[in-house]
Amino acid sequence: MKVTSVKCIPVHPGWRKNWIFVKVETDDGHHGWGEAYSQYDRDRSITAHVEEMGRYLVGRDPFHIKHFTQIAFDDYAARRGSLEFYSALSGIEAALWDIVGKATGQPVYNLLGGPVRDRIRVYANGWYYKMTEPDEYARAAEKVIEQGFTALKMDPVSGPWRNYISRQQELRSVEVLKAVRDAVGPDVDILLDLHRRLSPMHAISLAARYEEFEPYYYEEPCMWENVEALAEIKASVNLPIVTGEAIYAKAGFRPIFQAGAADIINPDVASCGGILELKEIAAMAEPYYVAVSPHNYNSTTVALAATVQASALMPNFVITEYFLPFAELGREICPGMLAPVNGYIDLPTAPGLGVDLDEEALARHPGKPFPLRALRFPKDEGP
Repeated sequence: MKVTSVKCIPVHPGWRKNWIFVKVETDDGHHGWGEAYSQYDRDRSITAHVEEMGRYLVGRDPFHIKHFTQIAFDDYAARRGSLEFYSALSGIEAALWDIVGKATGQPVYNLLGGPVRDRIRVYANGWYYKMTEPDEYARAAEKVIEQGFTALKMDPVSGPWRNYISRQQELRSVEVLKAVRDAVGPDVDILLDLHRRLSPMHAISLAARYEEFEPYYYEEPCMWENVEALAEIKASVNLPIVTGEAIYAKAGFRPIFQAGAADIINPDVASCGGILELKEIAAMAEPYYVAVSPHNYNSTTVALAATVQASALMPNFVITEYFLPFAELGREICPGMLAPVNGYIDLPTAPGLGVDLDEEALARHPGKPFPLRALRFPKDEGP
């Protein structure tokens, strides 16, 4: 069996960003689907990497996944990684596993050691977009819980992502979190995402204010590149610290583990290097007693299915991400889309990733250039 083509199919879901799907075909009629992480204005550069890297996959055995990912880094990328490179590689890698699973008649998790659980817990995200008032958050959170979710994620801090925030922003974020906790009750898990925005002094101050509302975890309080700052925050607060969505491949996580800078990591299967790389990162975390909560700001179709396959293999898995605004189109393009019931997704038993895409449906929603964003000027910045 040899790879005959690698296709990149951008899709616009109508909300926030494009999805980038990868289809790999073989000479014996098998095909596999993958998904590359995408972000705002980087879609075209990620697509270009898929197309360029895909040229080197044609003619190869799709079973040789580990070797291809290694030479992609060593030789194609000359050992220089980036978001664009790893996202493209992740999409191709998942498509290869989908082919291998279909060719052997097995779900991917059976090919990588077998499952350690039969269902995957998910939390809802994307439900609070552009909300500003505490009551808005509260009413929206109630609707999420009515759909059966037992956990939801939110960023309670308003304004642009900056290292320093005002006292008013701090106080408003506490009001928002209190409103959501009051709305959903004590039994729902609230996950907080600070999006790498804060300096340690703000991250530590806010964590102290948030403690009474018992958040499940405190994600990316500062940029991970300053590992010492992240470790300082972890040592100073009483909330579990999460980092990892902006870290790629195993080598990126080594300093996090060595510094004891996180309780939980959240690598993304569509940008960390793929299914096997995510599994290996999770295995690295085990002896450090670090849990894994995979990031999944991707579609609810292929990338979600790849996340589920990898999560099934992790003894240290805790919960993963489900983007509610993407679900409607997901059902249109993927009739067998994995769907949560009461906050859990059952492991699929079909070969490969367990899902397939409808290419006619994909064609109805072609990718679009990202509209020009209103990036700030000096006059827009606060004191």
